[in-house]
Amino acid sequence: MRFMAGFLIGMVIGAAAVLLTTPQSGSDLQQGVRLRFDGLLDEGRKAAALRRAELETRLAELQAG
Repeated sequence: MRFMAGFLIGMVIGAAAVLLTTPQSGSDLQQGVRLRFDGLLDEGRKAAALRRAELETRLAELQAG
């Protein structure tokens, strides 16, 4: 669990450093950040839905057995 937290914090810090040192206009930078953030949210939602489906299937199996 600590590894994952450290990994995520490192990703955020690394992404912030890249964004702050990238020579782009403000609107281009905002649009790029927004697109990346939306993509990450979509991936998270898909992963959560998949995990929920797996857990619901497992629960149904345990209740049946």
